[in-house]
Amino acid sequence: MVKTASENTDGESYICVPGQRLCAISEYTVGGEGTYEKLGYLHASLSGVVKIRKRHKNNYISVASFGSKTVVPVVGDVVTAKITVINQRFAKCVIICIGKTCLNRPYRGILRKEDVRATEKDRVEMYKCFRPGDVILARVLPLVELNTYHLTTAENELGVAVAMSNKSSDPTPMVPVGWTEMQCPVTLIKEPRKVAKIVPETAPPNYDGKL
Repeated sequence: MVKTASENTDGESYICVPGQRLCAISEYTVGGEGTYEKLGYLHASLSGVVKIRKRHKNNYISVASFGSKTVVPVVGDVVTAKITVINQRFAKCVIICIGKTCLNRPYRGILRKEDVRATEKDRVEMYKCFRPGDVILARVLPLVELNTYHLTTAENELGVAVAMSNKSSDPTPMVPVGWTEMQCPVTLIKEPRKVAKIVPETAPPNYDGKL
């Protein structure tokens, strides 16, 4: 039987796997590196050794990776995903990056019609927002089922980041010409998309993202 962090004494350690529940969260529990909170519990975000250090009344709990880190998406994370299948109700995708961390093994994601935009959800047409092959930025929602992460693009900064035009002789990256369209620079043909408002890291504080 695997112990929880609360059952271990100060300085004791044990091995955990990604997503494993470590302990219930209390006012005396402090989660450190390699952990995340979900539904009142502290979970491991990577495979490794759980470290428990007691200082005064607090238990400091962290996970130290042995070898390469195994990272899993956490609620609220911004992920990079590639659209694989699309229909009128949802788009399926594979998650290839979490934040700036590229994954060795992709995770499955799903983006439902009602999670595409923050407003006018009933007017969303999936085929006018995404196409198979598009690379998108999305945020992880709390709901997870059958090892599939539910995603949302209902923020200005989320949506299609990279889309390829198949109208030219060679696949060509399209250029945003608005928040609902991208254009092939070769043929000048425009296609509808839910375009992400990508803010450069070097942008000034008053950057408004105008195209």
